[in-house]
Amino acid sequence: MTQRSATPPTRPHRLALPALAGLLTVVLSGPVFAHGDVVPQPVDTSGLEKLGDKWRDSNPYRGNPRAIEIGSSAFNQNCARCHGLGAVSGGIAPDLRYLEKGDAGDEWFKERVTNGSIRNGVTYMPKFGEALGQEALWAIRSWLETVHED
Repeated sequence: MTQRSATPPTRPHRLALPALAGLLTVVLSGPVFAHGDVVPQPVDTSGLEKLGDKWRDSNPYRGNPRAIEIGSSAFNQNCARCHGLGAVSGGIAPDLRYLEKGDAGDEWFKERVTNGSIRNGVTYMPKFGEALGQEALWAIRSWLETVHED
């Protein structure tokens, strides 16, 4: 008489088949864009001082509670897709919690959001400056400083 194990055998192929089917669907259906195909969502910046057309060199809203509130929502609508919820990146794009605080981080942030990032003809980050405006983007930067990690 043979003895049976108390633990049923695992069948990883049953778990892997749906994932494999999804991957094949993506691969066979054509190119997939990780970045660059984002449609910016409008951001309501009412309650913030209007900043005009000329971009500021540093964040005029730093520490502003209303800007932080707006920035949190705006980040989730426009940035979390690539940079992760709560700015905790899953590896697709930089983890913005580690972006330097203060004016030094502002310089990099301003450059990236206004000019985007294109390498070898591939858009890694679209230009958001004109689409969202500096009020919304500085509000996002204000919120990012509240989740900053060293």
